[in-house]
Amino acid sequence: MDKQSKIILISGPTASGKSIFAVKIAKKINGEIINADSMQVYKQFKILTARPEKADQKKIKHHMYGIIDLNKKFSTGQWLKAVIKKIKEIKGRKKTPILVGGTGLYFQSLVDGLVKIPEIPIRFRNKIRSMQKKEGQKNFYKKLLKIDPKSKGKFDANDTQRTIRAFEIKSFTKISMYEWLNKTKSEFKEEEFLKLYIDFKREDLVKRILLRSIKMIEDGAIKEVKKFIKLKIKKNMSVNKIIGVDELTQYLDKKINLNQAKELISIKTRQYAKRQATWARSRMTSWEKINPTEVADYIKKLNKSSVKLDQLT
Repeated sequence: MDKQSKIILISGPTASGKSIFAVKIAKKINGEIINADSMQVYKQFKILTARPEKADQKKIKHHMYGIIDLNKKFSTGQWLKAVIKKIKEIKGRKKTPILVGGTGLYFQSLVDGLVKIPEIPIRFRNKIRSMQKKEGQKNFYKKLLKIDPKSKGKFDANDTQRTIRAFEIKSFTKISMYEWLNKTKSEFKEEEFLKLYIDFKREDLVKRILLRSIKMIEDGAIKEVKKFIKLKIKKNMSVNKIIGVDELTQYLDKKINLNQAKELISIKTRQYAKRQATWARSRMTSWEKINPTEVADYIKKLNKSSVKLDQLT
C-alpha cells in the first residue's frame, strides 16, 4: 500500500500541537486536512475552539472547519457522512487525507463504523432515567443484567451513563447494545489507517494549556463571547459546552474578574485534557503514541524522499 492509499489520523489532548503537526505532515506528503473536532465545526467560534491559523489554511487545504451555525445541531453521524465523502474526494485527487482533532467519538465512528441504532423517543428515555434515579445505580445495574446479560463485564457497574444507554437500547429495540455494535462496520479497512496520538507529559501539557488560555484572551476571545451572548442561543445546544463561554460570560456579567476567568478556563481545559487521555488509554490502544520529540523525528523522516509513509510505523 503506497502513501496515497493511507488515511492519516492525528489525535491527542487539547493544546498538544496536533494542528501544527498535521500541517507539517501535509506539506511533506501532498496532504489535505480534515477537521475531527466537534467544537471546531462552529462558524462563529475561531479563537475559543483554537481553529487552525489562517496562514496555515492558506498553505494547506483544510476541510470542515467553521461549517455549522451556532444554533444548529451537528451529530457524529452527520460528521461521519461528510467525512467519508471528503476522504474519497481527496483520495480521488491523488492526495492524502489527514484527519486531526481531539474528539475520540469521531475517530471511533470512522475506524469502527457508527452504530445504526433506531432513534429512541425522548419520553421513553426519560422514563428509563427516572427508573434509574428511583432504583439507584446498584439495583438498576442488576436490572440491566437481567434483561441484557451480554452487558456483563462490558463496562464499570458504576458507569451511570452507559448503564442507562444499554438499558434503553435493549428495552426499546429488544436487541443488546453489544449486538448492535457487532453489526457495525467501517467504510474503510483497518490497514488503510495510520493512527498517531501525540502523548504529552502531564506537567508539560499543563504549562501549554495555561499559555494558550492567556493567548485566547489576548487574541479576542471576549469579543467572540460578546457576539455569542447577543445571539441568545438555547442552553441545551452543544456550543454552550465550548470551554471559555461560561467563564467569560461570568466575567462580562461582573461575577468574576478576568484573572479568575483565565484560571477557570485553564482548569476546565486541564480537566478536558484528562478526559481525552482517559479515552485514549481505553479506546485508542492500537494507536501509535508519539511524544513531542518523536513528532520532530517524523518530520525529519518525511524529508527523506525515499521514506514512505508506511515505514514510519
